[in-house]
Amino acid sequence: MNRRTFTATAATAGIGLSLSKLWAKPTKVVKAYNYNLRYAPHLGMFKHHAGNNPIDQLHFMADQGFTAFEDNDMRKRSLSLQKEMAKVMEQRGLRMGVFVAHTIYWKKPNLASGDPKLREEFLAEIKAAIPVAQRINAKWMTVVPGHVDLRQNMAYQTAHVVETLKQASALLEPHGLVMVLEPLNFRNHPGLFLSESPKAYAICKAVASPSCKILFDIYHQQIQEGNLLPNIAACWDEIGYFQIGDNPGRKEPTTGEINYKNIFKYIHSKGFKGILGMEHGNATAGKEGELAVLRAYQSVDQFLE
Repeated sequence: MNRRTFTATAATAGIGLSLSKLWAKPTKVVKAYNYNLRYAPHLGMFKHHAGNNPIDQLHFMADQGFTAFEDNDMRKRSLSLQKEMAKVMEQRGLRMGVFVAHTIYWKKPNLASGDPKLREEFLAEIKAAIPVAQRINAKWMTVVPGHVDLRQNMAYQTAHVVETLKQASALLEPHGLVMVLEPLNFRNHPGLFLSESPKAYAICKAVASPSCKILFDIYHQQIQEGNLLPNIAACWDEIGYFQIGDNPGRKEPTTGEINYKNIFKYIHSKGFKGILGMEHGNATAGKEGELAVLRAYQSVDQFLE
């Protein structure tokens, strides 16, 4: 297995696939794991090793061998921090993953309503997200159509969503940017318009734009529909991005019921070159929990070679 060395901070403990226990003392030189897929951590995932500074956290991620990073809240960060993070990501070879592009309506209808004012609000936020994406060298941005409109037939709601996404795609296409639609499960987010991958697939086909694809969140879809590999296969040509989380608990792979070894093996076998966002918590707190996350990803990734 190919690995590359790096110089860690004094607080960094050694990580390796064959590690059977945590090192009692920190080491200065350890090996960074060479991942076969572009797994993308988020801020806070390794704060006990890297500290609270976002720049230090990015360096730590790169030191561990990660080649991608995602940040849902990037558009809300200061202009100076966005630029600084973009510079470090470029220097360290971290590809930017998704950020949330707009205001999500969790409790009331948004895109499904067909309300012209809400449509214009959404399109204005998509337009405003374009310079953010360009500034941080991002390709993908997350879109959630919001709550269902209980006063309208689902067919009408779907038509409203498709029309809005067509208009948003027209804004994104000239810049080579992609909004990824995220179906979310009924347990954590009851009442949302988009909860299942087949519906997301149908919407993307109707929009018919390279700027409108699916964000297949494996955690959400395990809860909502299961049948993960067949649904990933059926949606494959419209999937632009994956997110990860085991169930129950929404923690790192190997902590729940999802067979991530087989799922990653399938995604890798399809030649996927995109990003898989690590949108989950750590099962164990502190440095020990952060090391457990690294071991978990190494343990499932080793089967992809």
